[in-house]
Amino acid sequence: MIRTPAALAALMLAAACAPAETDGIDPEGKAFDAVAPDDTVTMTGTEPFWSLKVTSGEGLWTTPDNQPGTRFAAQRFAGNGGLGFSGTLDGKPLTATLTPGECSDGMSDRRFPFVATIALGGETWEGCGYTDRQPFTGPEAP
Repeated sequence: MIRTPAALAALMLAAACAPAETDGIDPEGKAFDAVAPDDTVTMTGTEPFWSLKVTSGEGLWTTPDNQPGTRFAAQRFAGNGGLGFSGTLDGKPLTATLTPGECSDGMSDRRFPFVATIALGGETWEGCGYTDRQPFTGPEAP
């Protein structure tokens, strides 16, 4: 699902990076540690279909029109109650957020442990996420 610039502004406010002096600690004093720095994070969405896989500081963005994908440097940051990645994809700023919460892609029987949101080039795309240590449940191939 694609959102408007107003939704993008709300997303960026909600996923704002925690101040450096908190070292990734949320306002309640609890650090977000559900995803280890060495975990591979996969985010995926439908309508339009997209996928972002982040491993060791590198993102791989794929769509049906670009199945080999485009690689880019992805910087990890702690957000309020979640995790974020930022980078530049094809000259456009990209911010991806991953927050805890059961998620369904709406097209399969899979259940995901995280909600994913991508802000790219003035649009916001919503989807689901999982890690190599916290996988989705349900069929491998929907």
